Amino acid sequence: MNTLRPLPLVVFLAALALGRAAFAAQAAPATQNIAPVPALDDITGFEPIFDGKTLAGWDGDPVYWRVENGCIVGEITAATIIKQNTFLIWRAGVTKDFELKVEYRISAQGNSGINYRSTEVADQKWVMRGYQADIDGPEKNKPPLRHTGQNYEERGRTFLGLRGQITRLEEGKKPAIIGSLGGIEDTKAFINNDGWNELHIIARGNILMHILNGHLVSVVIDDDAKNRRMDGELGVQVHVGPPMKIEYRNFLLKKL
Repeated sequence: MNTLRPLPLVVFLAALALGRAAFAAQAAPATQNIAPVPALDDITGFEPIFDGKTLAGWDGDPVYWRVENGCIVGEITAATIIKQNTFLIWRAGVTKDFELKVEYRISAQGNSGINYRSTEVADQKWVMRGYQADIDGPEKNKPPLRHTGQNYEERGRTFLGLRGQITRLEEGKKPAIIGSLGGIEDTKAFINNDGWNELHIIARGNILMHILNGHLVSVVIDDDAKNRRMDGELGVQVHVGPPMKIEYRNFLLKKL
């Protein structure tokens, strides 16, 4: 009669170790990043919508808009004062769910903005209504730079979220502040008064985010289904007021 002999202890331990190693090899997850990594300069998936030389694909009043030194320039002079805001509108597509990165430089008395998910007002050429990432110069408002980075709805619900606020919008109610990103005065430190700034807009569904020079400065959650827009045109603005100049360069769009 055959009998089973117990394995020597050393053989048993070696087999156990091999079994554990094989199990670990099968069960161990792939190596993962366990912390976010910097990606401020990442432009993967972004495409230019301004060729740096012409206004091809854009439409606006040539009295106020031109290309100069690789930039889109909007300018009001003492001889060309306007009575209502006018826009340069991108005609080559629409903004729905997207990211936009663009650099801007504005004069001290400047007032401008980037409209998105917007519409052109009927019977008023180059006039837009809709969400706007607001931009102002350091001497335009008191306190200075009050509006840069906020979400303002041109010809609509007006102030949707000031710089430094997280807000929620509901039909028939005033925008509700539900969180803070630091407030108007604290976030003013993120703005370069003397040169170029980068504005990064992210629109996903009903959540709209404005990022200024790498700092999140405005979040709007638009639960107002009656008045919100989920798609529309893109445009840049020169505003009623004193002579001013706004320059835009490196317009990059990523559709989501």
